[in-house]
Amino acid sequence: MSTLPSRPIPPAPAGSNTVNSFIMTDDALGLIAFVGAVFDAFENLDARTADADGLVLHSEIHIGDSLLTIADRKPTWPYTPAFTRVYVVDAAATLERAVAQGARIVTEPTEFWGDVLSRFADPFGHLWWVYQHTPAEQGWDAAPSSDDSPTATDGWNADEAGESWENFATPELDYIHASLIAAMASLRDPRGTH
Repeated sequence: MSTLPSRPIPPAPAGSNTVNSFIMTDDALGLIAFVGAVFDAFENLDARTADADGLVLHSEIHIGDSLLTIADRKPTWPYTPAFTRVYVVDAAATLERAVAQGARIVTEPTEFWGDVLSRFADPFGHLWWVYQHTPAEQGWDAAPSSDDSPTATDGWNADEAGESWENFATPELDYIHASLIAAMASLRDPRGTH
């Protein structure tokens, strides 16, 4: 495996990362409680802001070393499901907590390029990718050969990136792909009328 080229990391406030997800949802307080119970997350209560209509305008939820912002979707705003990827210590335990909180498993834990990948749909209409990284067991984090190591001057070329799915598909990857297609087709606006 190759390493990523070195790039400067922009400054960010304490507790924030370079990229921070923002979820607009119905029942922001319910989703905040769900995320706390499933991912052992905590909320920075000083950051919670209510809009004039009483809906949550801003909240900051910390999962591991990452920041997730959750806000209420206004009644006239379109349904925008979130797709969030989270690394966990124990995928099976995380899925158990998610199901206990009303989630539906859409991808059972499956070996995936040195990780165990699973997915669940939460009761708020969002889809979560749950990864458990297992580098020592799989040897995925071995040092790259000097021929494979990109340099800081290497650029990303979309025309050259990746391969066709058919070139490396396995039964596990076929299952992961098929379960995503089925999960996406099943997502519905939780309000049912929009």
